[in-house]
Amino acid sequence: MIPWPFTSRGKRVIQGKYDEDPPVPAFQSSPQSIELPHKQTVLLLHAPREPYQLTSDYELPTIKNDDELLVRVRAAGLNPIDWKAPDFNFGIPTLPYISGRELVGEVIVVPRTGSWFRKGDIVIIPSTDYRDVRKAAFQEYAIGSSYNTIRLPSNTSVEAGSILGVAFVAAALALGICMGVDFSGIADGPDLWSLVQNLDPRKLPVDIQKECLKGICENERAKEGDYLVVWGGSSTCAYIIKQLARLSKLRIISVTDTRKHGIRLSNHASIRPDLLVDSHDPVRAVEIIRSVTSGKARFGFDTQGKDTAAHLFEALQKTDLNASLPIEEAGLPASSSSGLLRLPTPPFTLSSESLQPLSQSSSHLIGLTGLPKTEKLTGTKLHSVPIKLFHEVPEVGEVMVRWCERLLVEGLLVPPDVIGVVEGLEGVNEGLNRLRRGDVSGGRLVCRVVR
Repeated sequence: MIPWPFTSRGKRVIQGKYDEDPPVPAFQSSPQSIELPHKQTVLLLHAPREPYQLTSDYELPTIKNDDELLVRVRAAGLNPIDWKAPDFNFGIPTLPYISGRELVGEVIVVPRTGSWFRKGDIVIIPSTDYRDVRKAAFQEYAIGSSYNTIRLPSNTSVEAGSILGVAFVAAALALGICMGVDFSGIADGPDLWSLVQNLDPRKLPVDIQKECLKGICENERAKEGDYLVVWGGSSTCAYIIKQLARLSKLRIISVTDTRKHGIRLSNHASIRPDLLVDSHDPVRAVEIIRSVTSGKARFGFDTQGKDTAAHLFEALQKTDLNASLPIEEAGLPASSSSGLLRLPTPPFTLSSESLQPLSQSSSHLIGLTGLPKTEKLTGTKLHSVPIKLFHEVPEVGEVMVRWCERLLVEGLLVPPDVIGVVEGLEGVNEGLNRLRRGDVSGGRLVCRVVR
């Protein structure tokens, strides 16, 4: 991996073309010196289905490892998980709990080991390690690992930076690991699939080893010209994955509510898809996707949940079950209320003679928040994004954050839209209420912690 040349000029690679590096990039920093207080203010969740409580006189998080830094939180992005976790009682490892998954902060204490960072640097920290409340965003001071920390370029606002990190991590891992996209031709990006294949397997968390090492084979990796169908195309993660996919020269089909988001997505230079499909009638959307691609769409990414992932599953099928065998003759259950064929469950099987594959390559469906319960016998593989790779494997996290810096500096990655700002940690509950009501779409809310 070629490091980002912060102190010299050299060559860079974008889509296979070499060009001179831009002048040494200016990353944001603060000249003021901050004296650490003895206590801080945080938002605490004391029980499920309760609002967060503003709590003062709380202990500052402590540095435990030599590669960790301490930041003063300037802004925190508000994510759907921040209200869904307490409302539905999941993703809460301990009580009381501090939430918040991404932030921008000012470096107060630098890592003890050698690193890129200096005091005063303004940085993005995607807090994907939700079990470690030291790294949570809803507090005045937070911890970050150096290999999970992104310096904020001068062309990106603090507010925009605070809603970028988690979406970038999820999108890059979905493309790079689950689909095998090679980013090495884009601003000296990483080939994450090859990197992970060459790691000692013992470095990988046990529960993601199968996804990382056996999820997709070499000859099925996504390549230039392949279709990527994104269902839920207006989400923040979709916003990022479409940019990275376009840089990778994939063809993008975006399925979304065109009444709400059609004009914005069609006119947005960074995320404009090759084809925009209305999600109002899922059966019709599936028909359009299969017709336009001639049944050759191999990759799908769903951002919404099991129901929409099931529709996307149908869109990726290589076999026309209806044409090859009538439902009654196949012994399949009747159509569901949605009009889609219900997915068969074991011990039911189809004979090999009844299948008419259109392609020898498997299709791959990645679910960000859920997957269909079962797989048909048509070669579709189901994937979950191995988020743990980012914060538990430093070799992976490091190349991802350095690449994100280069993408931002060179203007190749545009942060999501900031829809609104709430002031102070005391404004978080009202901001989350707006998310609950569905008042926010097409971007994110931000909490400005330091006013």
